[in-house]
Amino acid sequence: MIELHLHLDGSLRVETALDLAKIQNITLPTEDLKELRNLMEVPEDCPTLHECLKRFDLPIMLLQTEMAIERVSFELVEDLHKLGVTYAEIRFAPQFSTAEGLTQDQVVAAAMKGVKRGMEKYPAIRCGLILCCMRGADIEEKNLETVEVAKKYMGEIVCAVDLAGAESLFPTKMFEPVFAKVKEYGLPVTIHAGEAIGEVSGPESMRKALEYGAKRIGHGVMAIEDETLIQELIEKDITLEVCVTSNYHTKLVPSLKEHPIKQLFDAGVKVTFNSDNMTVSNTNIHKEIEILKTQLGFTDEEIRTMQKYAREAAFIK
Repeated sequence: MIELHLHLDGSLRVETALDLAKIQNITLPTEDLKELRNLMEVPEDCPTLHECLKRFDLPIMLLQTEMAIERVSFELVEDLHKLGVTYAEIRFAPQFSTAEGLTQDQVVAAAMKGVKRGMEKYPAIRCGLILCCMRGADIEEKNLETVEVAKKYMGEIVCAVDLAGAESLFPTKMFEPVFAKVKEYGLPVTIHAGEAIGEVSGPESMRKALEYGAKRIGHGVMAIEDETLIQELIEKDITLEVCVTSNYHTKLVPSLKEHPIKQLFDAGVKVTFNSDNMTVSNTNIHKEIEILKTQLGFTDEEIRTMQKYAREAAFIK
């Protein structure tokens, strides 16, 4: 069982969020676990990706100490192990945990420590960390720092660089200097692209991601709008990290049954299925498999094929 696209801050245990708030003397909007869960999960009527991203504000507020980062990293490895996942790549933006004085270097070191501790306790699972640069204004310096930290720690746990965030507000083409540095260092790349409806967040965004050297694309489902792009993905052996439930929550598709993952799979694109955010989207790898089978018509054999694609595309071999 393989997860290639899973966000650390989107998969925080609700109980841990409450505990971390108490430890750090942070006042939450509520201490009721059910109400807190509602604040951390995307509502069914969430209108856009931008609105969905607001669900990360609370977890990020809690992930400002090395203790908290190490703990949630360990716990996510533990949760994945309990789900039967044997390989996972966990991604997060280290720059988001520097508000209280930590450096990105310290943030990544803490996350690595938590992941390593998780793998030592549960040797049946192997996990890597993907460091996310972020879309935004006046953020290039922080993104370049992320690249430097990725270069420093690239190896057994840190395994790639990503670009995440509000794609329709901050087009992929804005981040050319960052990925020029990534290319200079020869770092593995996956980029969120083609995950929102719009002129700057569709096929052209994916083409720019490929231009930057991405061998995998996060989401990438808007490729369905462009037959030429579909053929390019096939010819270049690009793997898509698709997250069906998350795409529905962000209204990329009007319903689960209308998600284009099956069309892309049938066309020959190497698509994989992933959770994206276990807490924010209230999902996990098993729920995603059930949706693939009951809503989208995938067979067990086709699901095994997608897991094979995921295994082949893994950054840690």
